[in-house]
Amino acid sequence: MQALHIHAGPKALAHIREHGLRPEHIGVIPGAAGGPKGLILGPLDRFIFGEWLSQSQQPVDLVGASIGAWRMATACLNEPVAAFERLEHDYIHQHYEPLPGKKRVSAEQVSEAFGHSLQAFYGGRIGEVLSHPRYRLHIVTSRGRHILHREHPLATPLGYAGAFLSNAVHRRALGGWLERVVFSGQGPALPFDAQDFRTRAVGLTEGNFMPALQASCSIPFALKAVQDIPGAPTGAYWDGGITDYHLHLNWTVPTQGPERAIVLYPHFQQNVVPGWLDKALKWRHGATPFLDSTIVLAPNPEWVKTLPGGKLPDRKDFMTYDRDLAGRVKVWNAAASAAQQMADEFGHWLQKPATSMVQPL
Repeated sequence: MQALHIHAGPKALAHIREHGLRPEHIGVIPGAAGGPKGLILGPLDRFIFGEWLSQSQQPVDLVGASIGAWRMATACLNEPVAAFERLEHDYIHQHYEPLPGKKRVSAEQVSEAFGHSLQAFYGGRIGEVLSHPRYRLHIVTSRGRHILHREHPLATPLGYAGAFLSNAVHRRALGGWLERVVFSGQGPALPFDAQDFRTRAVGLTEGNFMPALQASCSIPFALKAVQDIPGAPTGAYWDGGITDYHLHLNWTVPTQGPERAIVLYPHFQQNVVPGWLDKALKWRHGATPFLDSTIVLAPNPEWVKTLPGGKLPDRKDFMTYDRDLAGRVKVWNAAASAAQQMADEFGHWLQKPATSMVQPL
């Protein structure tokens, strides 16, 4: 059974029809939030960054939220294949035990452990990320406003309830509660038009790399917010997926002439959902002109049914397997290994990019 589905916006499809798809055509690679679902993209990441893109020389913007930010930062390290292998191993084997006398793991405990993991992973190597000769990293976070400006046991749940209701009325209304803050290496310019949602751009430095990356992965209530990131406006910073779950952004890559570029999006599904609070709002899941120059590489839903449990790894597995670490590791390793088929199929398709195999977004 075919594992990989390739979807393309109309301009991307026209590009493939006329030029095929070569590594020098890529201008942006997004990395979505989605927690363990991102494990299915490990083999694609290793192929794209370890073998394919190395055949070109153009600059590429890497934009990530949550686990997508972790993946895109990893792509900027020297020897990215080994780095992605370590990321996969570390993510799969993460495990949290309640403290003595406690029934559940606290957000403080998870945040502290996660911070140590990031330090072990990137400690002494931030310079590699920020000075990459080709890749420019953008880490997306969500900064609380007004009642969400500071984390509070009562105000924060009320603030997120207000954010949920406002977002249900109109996505822009979410900006009254949370704003998108993007930390960008090598200057704050963004590879997308940010007029769709309240946005701030901040320079990414060695001094704020760790807190920015931890903030981008800090799911509300599961982890603590990161407060007052150096070089950025004061306040509480949470998971970038809240404002930009799948980075459904108005990419500004050139669409004509010799500088034309494609947004290549390894993703765990076809739909590119704007914000985390839009997950249940199906009418916001369709493609828009923002994705016209985008190619999405996603698993075939029928192939996903052949994975353990008939699904992608997800956060519910932490509860399903609870303290059975070996059981969860087994199924997550199996899914990540099976995903090698997606990378193999993409590499084969690149040899002769037939548009007959490309579905519209």
